Amino acid sequence: MHINSHFAVGVIFASILNYFFSFSLLEFLIIILFSFICDFDVFFAKFAINHNHRMLISHSIIPALLVIIIGIVVNLPVLTFSGIAYAIHVIIDTFDWGTNFFYFNKKVIGWRLLISKEETENLSNYLSKYKKAESFFDSKYYNNKVSLGIEVLLFVLMIIFITLFALEYALVSLVYFLGLYFHLSRHFMLKKIESQQ
Repeated sequence: MHINSHFAVGVIFASILNYFFSFSLLEFLIIILFSFICDFDVFFAKFAINHNHRMLISHSIIPALLVIIIGIVVNLPVLTFSGIAYAIHVIIDTFDWGTNFFYFNKKVIGWRLLISKEETENLSNYLSKYKKAESFFDSKYYNNKVSLGIEVLLFVLMIIFITLFALEYALVSLVYFLGLYFHLSRHFMLKKIESQQ
C-alpha cells in the first residue's frame, strides 16, 4: 500500500480515538505520523536484502511492540496508540507484497496478493524485462483494480471519519495529497522511462 493510503488509515484511526480521548493537535499528529513513518525506510533500502526496504527491521512488528510497551510502562496512551498505528501499517503491508514481519527469520511473510508464486520464484526474469526493476512492482500495483479501489475507499473513509470525529483537525487531511503526488509522479516517471526506445 502506498504512503498516502497508510496516512489515510492513520487519520481514520486517530479520528476514531479522538472521539474518546479529545487529543491535542500534537497527539493527533503523532499517531498519524506513526501510521506511515516506517515507509521512510525506503531511503535505507540499499542496506536491505535484495534492496527491499520491507526486509529491514523497521518493517517488522518489533518497533511497534516496543513503542506499545513503552507507552504502557510510562502510562502515555498516545504512545501506545502510536505503536498500534505502526503495527497496523506492518500488518496491512503483509497483504500486497509481504514484510519481514518477525525480522529475525529474514523471511517475507504475508499473503502477497500482488505477486504470484511463479513470479516470486522467477523474479529476476520478470525484473529483467524492465529498464528499471521497480517498474515491475509499480505496474502490478497500478494494474490491480482492487489496490486502486482500496486507495479510493480509504480516502473517502478518511474524509468521513475526520469530519465526524476530528473536524477541528480537518486540514491535516491535506497532507494526503503530498503522498499521492509522490506516488503518481513516480508512476508516470517510470512509465515514461519504460516507453522510451
